[in-house]
Amino acid sequence: MIRKMKMAMAFLSFLFPFLCSCQQKAAPYESLSVDDFCALIADPDVQRLDVRTPAEYSDGRIAGSLNVNVLDEQFVAMADSLLDKNHPVALYCRSGKRSKKAAEILGKAGYQVYELASGFNGWQQAGQPVER
Repeated sequence: MIRKMKMAMAFLSFLFPFLCSCQQKAAPYESLSVDDFCALIADPDVQRLDVRTPAEYSDGRIAGSLNVNVLDEQFVAMADSLLDKNHPVALYCRSGKRSKKAAEILGKAGYQVYELASGFNGWQQAGQPVER
C-alpha cells in the first residue's frame, strides 16, 4: 500500500508542472472603466496613447494623447521611440478591441499598461471632454 502511494505521489509530482502550465496566464495589462481611466490619466506621469488610425485621431481624441496606429507594422518601434517604460501608459482605441491588442503587445514589451475597456466611444458616451 505504501509503495502504491509513493508511486502515485511520484506520478503526481511529475504531472504537476504540466497541469499548471495549461492554466491561462493573466493579461499583461489592466482594462479600466471610463471613470477609472479618467482618474488614472489625471496623473501627469501617465502617458496617453491613442492607437486608432490617424484619420480617427484627427476627428477627436482625449487631450494630451499621442497617436500610434496599432495596425501599422511599425507599431512597436514607433511606440518605443515615443514612450518611456518608466511611466505607465493609458491607451485607447475606438471601441476597445484594438486597444486590447495594443495593450497585450506593449505589456509583453515591458510597459505598465492600462486600456480603456469601452474605447473612445465609451469616453464620449460618458460625456468626457474631447480635443479636436
